Amino acid sequence: MTARVLVVDDVDANVKLLEARLTAEYFEVRTARSGPEALHICARERADVVLLDVMMPGMDGFEVCRRLKAEPRTQHIPVIMVTALDQPSDRVKGLEAGADDFLTKPVDDIPLITRVKNLARLKMLTDEMLMRATTEEQMGFVATLGIRLDQLGRGGRILLVEDRDRSAERILEALKQEHHVEREADPARALLRLPDGNFDLIIISLSLDHADGLRLCSQVRSLDRIRHLPIMIVIEPGDDARLLRGLDMGVNDYIVRPVDANELLARVRTQVKRKRYTDHLRMRLEETVEMAILDPLTALHNRRYMTSHLKTLFEESSQRGKPLSVLLLDIDYFKAVNDSHGHDAGDSVLREFASRVRRNIRGIDLACRLGGEEFVVVMPDTDLAKAYLVGERLRQCIAAAPFYAGERIGTLEVTASVGVAALEFADDTPELILKRADQALYCAKRDGRNRVVADAA
Repeated sequence: MTARVLVVDDVDANVKLLEARLTAEYFEVRTARSGPEALHICARERADVVLLDVMMPGMDGFEVCRRLKAEPRTQHIPVIMVTALDQPSDRVKGLEAGADDFLTKPVDDIPLITRVKNLARLKMLTDEMLMRATTEEQMGFVATLGIRLDQLGRGGRILLVEDRDRSAERILEALKQEHHVEREADPARALLRLPDGNFDLIIISLSLDHADGLRLCSQVRSLDRIRHLPIMIVIEPGDDARLLRGLDMGVNDYIVRPVDANELLARVRTQVKRKRYTDHLRMRLEETVEMAILDPLTALHNRRYMTSHLKTLFEESSQRGKPLSVLLLDIDYFKAVNDSHGHDAGDSVLREFASRVRRNIRGIDLACRLGGEEFVVVMPDTDLAKAYLVGERLRQCIAAAPFYAGERIGTLEVTASVGVAALEFADDTPELILKRADQALYCAKRDGRNRVVADAA
């Protein structure tokens, strides 16, 4: 998908120049001539990056940026401030308004395209996670983190890689008022500390005396456990070639020497805030995936997952000529538990039943709750005779000790019936095996319950 860039400037010549440069790089470009028009477009259309002029009549770029970042639906859109003034105070003001980056007029092609490409990639990655976290509850990440929105970018854990003492001291002095910063002079040791350090940002000097800072950037991006960690580099003026290489390999931001303390604080605040935001989205995504495949009461896999995974295991067993068996378990007289003691007692029985099943099968076996009081155990590399023995072990484990059903009720005697079936015939399918297990379970119920019956087909 081509990234869409919104160019906001009240000067027509500026708009056309930026539009031409971006279109030549195959971006889709939308334009706005005022702040209110830009806000209207962002609220109703997709925008992957906003190029926002600072000096506009009526509503200036700082106010537009603040409003975009204050609105939940648009706060994740990257904003690049474009200013004619190359003053640290203007940059800091823009970054504190929530801007992700800034460019100084006249805008050079290389910084323009590089910044837009990197921020567009970040936006598209964020969009993928936002698709799975769209409810207001899921978007309430500030409450989840337990801190106010304006404090989200403070209190970060930062690792500084710098082997020059004076340079390190200046950076540490600037950051210590808001963050916990640790310094490491050796990039190799820094790389070893990162996976278990719970850092929010790594700042890497590209002027190391005895090492290549870009190599460390590359190594950080290549390791799974830390590849999402934001990277900021410190560069010398005019070192555009190394800057571009760093940005291409995934560096998130940079600052040019001599380092301005206020600009550094603002940039670090932005990166820490983004890290915590994306971490929250990633956590919500993992929770959503778990909710889709796990039964919330028993924490076993659900029917949907069982159907998909059984098909995969069946195909593997068929192709390799390996056995595969299925146990279908049903709690005896479970309806009477709910009718006599209530659903809370029934839920306690179901949870304990699932726990006993889980404790008595192998790690490679798949335990699922089909629904109600029915459970399935899928056992790879297990023939019918061995599966029968496992079913008998489970039956005995369930019947051996009473189930705790709450303080008011105490304990209940619980038993289970088990049906067993296996992959045996050339024309077998997962559905046929489950059907035979169900028929065997019916026989166990018919013949008195609390017993195991193997399919006799």
